[in-house]
Parts: sequence; C-alpha cells; structure tokens
Amino acid sequence: MSRNAPLQFVGLFFRLAAALLPCLAPGPARASEAPPVLAGHAQVVSVENPGAITDFQASPAVVQQMVDSGLTRLTGKPTAAEAWRSLVSPNEVIGLKVFSEPGMLSGTRPAVVAAVIQGLIAAGIPATNLLIWDKREDDLRAAGFFRLAAQWGVPIAGSLEAGYDPSSFYQPDTAILGNLIWSDLEFGQTNAGAGRKSFFSRLVSQRMTRIISLAPLLNQEAAGVCGHLYGLALGSVDNTRRFEADPYRLAAAVPELYARPLLGDRVVLNITDALIGQYEGGARSLLHYSCVLNQLWFSRDPVALDMLSNKELDRERRMLDAPQFRPNLDLYANAHLLQLGQNDLAQIHVEKIQLSPARPVPGGILPAPMK
Repeated sequence: MSRNAPLQFVGLFFRLAAALLPCLAPGPARASEAPPVLAGHAQVVSVENPGAITDFQASPAVVQQMVDSGLTRLTGKPTAAEAWRSLVSPNEVIGLKVFSEPGMLSGTRPAVVAAVIQGLIAAGIPATNLLIWDKREDDLRAAGFFRLAAQWGVPIAGSLEAGYDPSSFYQPDTAILGNLIWSDLEFGQTNAGAGRKSFFSRLVSQRMTRIISLAPLLNQEAAGVCGHLYGLALGSVDNTRRFEADPYRLAAAVPELYARPLLGDRVVLNITDALIGQYEGGARSLLHYSCVLNQLWFSRDPVALDMLSNKELDRERRMLDAPQFRPNLDLYANAHLLQLGQNDLAQIHVEKIQLSPARPVPGGILPAPMK
C-alpha cells in the first residue's frame, strides 16, 4: 500500500491523535486592548476555541466569535465594526485572497471567509466592494466559494480568468526563461523576449485597492508553507513554473513579487486559518496527515505568520514521527531583507486568547518559540 493511499485504520488513528494533540499553552491576558509589543517585534494574535472544529467541519458561529475577538485584540478597537473600519473604508475594493486548490477541508475554509465578509458588511462595507479571489475559478468553485459568494452577494473571480495585464509585470534582474503554458499571457509568442516576464492579473493591477490574505496552515514542499507570501505572490501572476521548480529562484521571486507596491502595499491584514494544520500533502487534502488546532492567527506581518506556520508544522511532524524536511528559509530571510516582515522567531510576539464555545475566557501570552 502506498504512503498516500487511503488508510482506513491508520487514518482513524491520526484523526483521533490530531484532535488530542496539545497546542500552544494558554495564560492570562485581557481581551480587547491591543497588546504591548517591543520595538522591532512582530505582533501576532492567536485565538483558540476548542469548539471550532467537529469532524473536520468548522462551526460558523464559533469562527465568527474567533474572528471578532482576534481582530479587536490586534487593532485595539472596542468592537469588531470599529476594528474593520480602522483597516478599510467603504469606498475601497477589498480582495479576500484565499488558497482554494486543496479544497474546503485543507485549504482556506469558507467559514473563515464568511466570518470576514459578515464583519466587513456589518462595518458598513458594501458587499459589492468585496471580492473573493484566487488563481483559478475551478478551484474556487470546488472549494465552495462560489456558493458562499452567491449567499452574501459578493463578487468572485480567478486571476487567470480575469486576464493578465500586459503593462504590469515582474521581470527578474537575471533573465529566467519560462516554459510557457496555455494560461500564460505570452503563450504561443515566438519573439526573443517571450517567457521572461510574469504578468500581474487585472484583478491586482486594475480592480482591488486593498487585500486581506487568508491562508491555510498547510505545507508546501518548495516554500515550506502555502502561506501568505507564497499564496499571494504566485496567485497574482502568470508564468510561475520557472520559479517553482528551483528553490533558489523561488526564494528570490516570491519576496520580490510581494514587494511590488500594487501587491504588498495593499495588504491590510493577514489571517492564518490554523483550525487544522496539515503537515504533509501540499495542495492535496490529506487529513490523516493533520492536527486539529482550533486556532486562527492574526497579524499585519505576513512573514511572521509564515514563520510560525513552518514552526508549527515542524512540531506536528516531530510529534507524529513523520518525515522531516527543511523549509526554504532563504525565502523568508529575503522577505525580511525587503522589509516585508520579521523572520526571526525570537522577534515575534505572539499573544493567545482562549475562548470557549459559550463565552470568552481570558487567554495569555504564548511561550517563547521553539528552538
């Protein structure tokens, strides 16, 4: 039997073990006031509710409570509506970037996106000014996002289907020729410069003015995690295969893409969907290689969240004696050099809020990161 084949009994063991895995330990804290953060430290708020996931399905009501709690804590605002209005305004077009390829169980979960939409609408943002998006519409549809969009009256689109902007592109300093496929803008062209550029989707260059990144806690063999940097950067442009096949090229391209003003400068919030952490499988949904955490992480710093994601998935692999691999840490070091965020775990201040399904319970500051 192959490693990735359906494992009825082993899968059951992993699922039971995942539900019981100890997560980061709670301690005392207050609920809405923004936590003090030392200079140079990244701020992350982690909200945990043991009732968030049942049989791998998210509870919409519990997730809504978690989003509201995390957002008010991060911004220091007394209500969720005020917190949202401190990040965005009603006249902006706000893109909700998800990672949908693995499906609704291992990718960004629709319940998390629904909680964000509900909060934004309650804060006075018109539903028509929101946009659920990812690279491909087929993935969005299969993951349940078209159904969610119809429910809330929110537009939805794929980068590919929206088309790529010939006037907005990324070209590395060192020429890298891509092996173009049908979905790339320059596919079929035979001129000497074809394949040297990655063009931004019109969604990015012409439509959105603000971006909220919602990334799952999910491994990615080339980058370490399918996180905020990798997901947003490669989900926004074409001709990406030339980077994905080479760790060195990927480590340079992802931060440089994210650093473009039309992309990184528009990101106002990052939420890591850590309700379930899948430490193996990448874009495939393999829940027998997962740990139920019942957590959501909030930060303005995408690098800090991705580093914490790498750390957590490494913890899960070690606990379950799974094969180890070294994430592409050069990618996050380069992101730090470009001032996209903090890649030093010792410089990331993480505060935990522990909730119960019935009512909020004081939480606390997480222990120092694992060495």
